[in-house]
Amino acid sequence: MPLNAGGPGYGSMEGPGLPGSVGAGADAETAPLLVPESEPDPCPEWRPLTKEELEAAADGPGWRRVRWYLVLLFWVSWVTILATSIAIIVKSPRPVAQPLRWWQKSLFYQLQPQLFMEARAEGAGGINALCEQLPYLRSLGVGALILEGLFEKEASPLNLTVTSKDSVTIPQIQHLLKQSNKADLKVVLDFCDVNLMGTEDVTGNADEASSVKAPYALRFWLDQGVAGFTICDTDEAYSEKVKWHLFDVVVLFHKQYHILCSRKTLTSFTFQTLLEWRDVFKEFNTEEEERIVLVKQTKDILPPLSNSSQVDVVMKSILPASHHILSAQEVADAIETHLHTVDRDIWTSWTVGGKASHDLKKLLLVLTMTLPGSPAVQHDSDIDQTQDKQKQHVAAAALFTSLSHSRAREEALLYGSFTFLPFNASTNASSNATLPSPSFPPILAFLRSWGCVHFLVLLNVGAEPRPLDPAWAPSLPEAGVFIASTGMDRVGSTSLYTLEVQPQEAIVIKLFEVGSYS
Repeated sequence: MPLNAGGPGYGSMEGPGLPGSVGAGADAETAPLLVPESEPDPCPEWRPLTKEELEAAADGPGWRRVRWYLVLLFWVSWVTILATSIAIIVKSPRPVAQPLRWWQKSLFYQLQPQLFMEARAEGAGGINALCEQLPYLRSLGVGALILEGLFEKEASPLNLTVTSKDSVTIPQIQHLLKQSNKADLKVVLDFCDVNLMGTEDVTGNADEASSVKAPYALRFWLDQGVAGFTICDTDEAYSEKVKWHLFDVVVLFHKQYHILCSRKTLTSFTFQTLLEWRDVFKEFNTEEEERIVLVKQTKDILPPLSNSSQVDVVMKSILPASHHILSAQEVADAIETHLHTVDRDIWTSWTVGGKASHDLKKLLLVLTMTLPGSPAVQHDSDIDQTQDKQKQHVAAAALFTSLSHSRAREEALLYGSFTFLPFNASTNASSNATLPSPSFPPILAFLRSWGCVHFLVLLNVGAEPRPLDPAWAPSLPEAGVFIASTGMDRVGSTSLYTLEVQPQEAIVIKLFEVGSYS
């Protein structure tokens, strides 16, 4: 019996899509064995947001919150940085600028009107020539004039209002004082030729009349606008004769000037006079103007100082007094001695004093302008306005102006600290002289510092050029900029490793760290 006879039955394989099944026909032969999966729909093409879509997204609450957080973070960071900077500035140590009086900031210019007038003209024409130069001196940076040689030698306080017979007259001095006031120049009268002890009677005692008349003479000059007076340490109060008669000695003045007197009698005329001077000064002193007492030191050694001085300024000479022109080695020794013994407890006014060669004159000018204290410059014909505008006069005036203006605006040169820099002469000598020699004095150098600002002053007194040794002062910044030089031919920046100081040359360099703008 056939298995599939007569129709569907047991074992039949009917069904659509199956090969061999009834009714499949040709479709069964072409049907694939594996049915493929359906492919996913294609991704939409990317396109940027339109302006309308972008504005709609930016105004959403999410972006608003993000922007608010960013702005808040910016201001919090800015305030934090500002507060940190203020805290660092407040807590960091820094130098405190001390208030300076006019005589501490001034450049003194020593002048003998008689000699100036003799070189220009006679009589009123000469004094007018001097008055015409006052605005020019002020433009150079001069702040005060010290008028010397006005009074008779060994004059007494009785005739402080009587000038020397060979000098200018009282009306001429009054005219000079008025013109100085218009030019904003202070005037200090030199009383070094006046016998402050007064005349003596047969017993050797000071004349009481001199003590009585002295305050009237001071008031006369103070009424004319005089800003102070200069006295010398060679007064009779210093003499051995006075000290021999005074059994109970009191040192009343410090700052290089001493008055010796008896506690019981106080008969020293100088002591009484200077105390009276202070009382007279109080009548004329104001907040804007203060009268001063300036003392010229002429002795090499003075007795120990006290703390009750009536002296404001002490004028010291850099070079010792001599009848001959000092050699380069003598000048170097004198400079080095003062650099080792700079005293910041007293206010010093530096002047050249002794005799030096013309080649060293500019070097000494740089030194006096950069030492701590107030420079006192002697009248110099090279900066005279009436001189022909020759090259040397122009260079001298330029050097003077550069130094005075730098000192006026730089705190480091006004009241900065002072550091002497010892130089090793055996390492910086030229190739022809490798060992120290009396004919080759070493470079002298010192540093004036105020905060992070440093001024380096180099002085080569010798006759040979001197290069700098980098190992000489390794703590100094390497780079700097020239402020002034004796030849006024150095400008721009420099490096201490390549610098060579020429013979009889002085250089002032403002040092700065790499990347610093000080």
